[in-house]
Amino acid sequence: MGKGGNQGEGAAEREVPMPTFSWEEIQKHNLRTDRWLVIDRKVYNITKWSTQHPGGQRVIGHYAGEDATDAFRAFHPDLKFVGKFLKPLLIGELAPEEPSQDHGKNSKIIEDFRALKKTAEDMNLFKTNHVFFLLLLAHIIALESIAWFTVFYFGNGWIPTLITAFVLATSQAQAGWLQHDYGHLSVYRKPKWNHLVHKFVIGHLKGASANWWNHRHFQHHAKPNIFHKDPDVNMLHVFVLGEWQPIEYGKKKLKYLPYNHQHEYFFLIGPPLLIPMYFQYQIIMTMIVHKNWVDLAWAISYYIRFFVTYIPFYGILGALLFLNFIRFLESHWFVWVTQMNHIVMEIDQEAYRDWFSSQLTATCNVEQSFFNDWFSGHLNFQIEHHLFPTMPRHNLHKIAPLVKSLCAKHGIEYQEKPLLRALLDIIRPFTLVDPLTVAFKVARPWQARLPPSAMCL
Repeated sequence: MGKGGNQGEGAAEREVPMPTFSWEEIQKHNLRTDRWLVIDRKVYNITKWSTQHPGGQRVIGHYAGEDATDAFRAFHPDLKFVGKFLKPLLIGELAPEEPSQDHGKNSKIIEDFRALKKTAEDMNLFKTNHVFFLLLLAHIIALESIAWFTVFYFGNGWIPTLITAFVLATSQAQAGWLQHDYGHLSVYRKPKWNHLVHKFVIGHLKGASANWWNHRHFQHHAKPNIFHKDPDVNMLHVFVLGEWQPIEYGKKKLKYLPYNHQHEYFFLIGPPLLIPMYFQYQIIMTMIVHKNWVDLAWAISYYIRFFVTYIPFYGILGALLFLNFIRFLESHWFVWVTQMNHIVMEIDQEAYRDWFSSQLTATCNVEQSFFNDWFSGHLNFQIEHHLFPTMPRHNLHKIAPLVKSLCAKHGIEYQEKPLLRALLDIIRPFTLVDPLTVAFKVARPWQARLPPSAMCL
């Protein structure tokens, strides 16, 4: 036979070379109707599949045109399971000459962070202590029981009612932290068990929606404090935050409210109304509009349980007012705890940082103590939680020293404060001048420095 031999049916087929792409080409596909992303140098077209994404199409869409490797690993504890969904979406890989990261991200920080995560895995820090979470659930049920017994035994007078309301607000806040654990898939190894218990805790114990929480909260984790991507900094024109937003509002002459007084009206419409008005309305409408009937059934079970328990003591109208007073109290707790870690940090447009740097820029910690851990649901370790969202919260303090060391190595600030200072700092981002004044200073910095008399000339 000749050199080529017989290349007939029995010969192995040659593999078709996989298409390769440059970052310039990939970054063009970052539209709502055209989405590519990169994971481990593989290029995936997620345009159609994003609507089926369990975490919502927005969170995955926020990484269109970018490398999503570390975000993908952070959100999915079972990589083998989710990997099968990626295979049909594969369209190519990065060209050999292209770096693994987009937008000039620091490859050394990325390598060190991935090594840190491997260390955490070797230390079994992603392993759950199930007794810990069982005790959390038991203490929530105990609080609910104490609340009912108080009004049952002492009657529905003002003092027993106030005590009962504060106890129920405490149980609601703690149930909020507990549903957060299950929502992040940080308790059970199998996602389906986390999803099931999550629906029970957020639905039956709180009257809210798991799907609503997932779609909102995962966006916050994916792109914290990024305008148009993190819903937690979408203030609906009520507040103006960061450095970019006041300038933008000033240029467009947008003034829906007296923003130079927002540090004053924050106390009137921020903590008191977020849960009883905005969240409660948004949750109910989301379940109905998106036909989340399972979530709606769980939420209805909460309201049935609440009203069956307290209508005998307060009547229908009284029980309804009682429920909203509890929401009012819980809302204060929720706002102050969740904002002490984020709103005081940088809030800006997309800067395309690596996973480690982006989380450190947008989060800070509060000092550890038994009370701080309980009061905040271990969100006093917000930095570690954002870096490793599937890590059980009782292990966050163990990885914190290693995170501090990595920050020191790369000159990244690791902020940690006492609880009282963290709470007081929340008001600082609201104490800004009027957006029109900010825009004026940016447009004419020389004139903004003149004394008032000269400005009138």
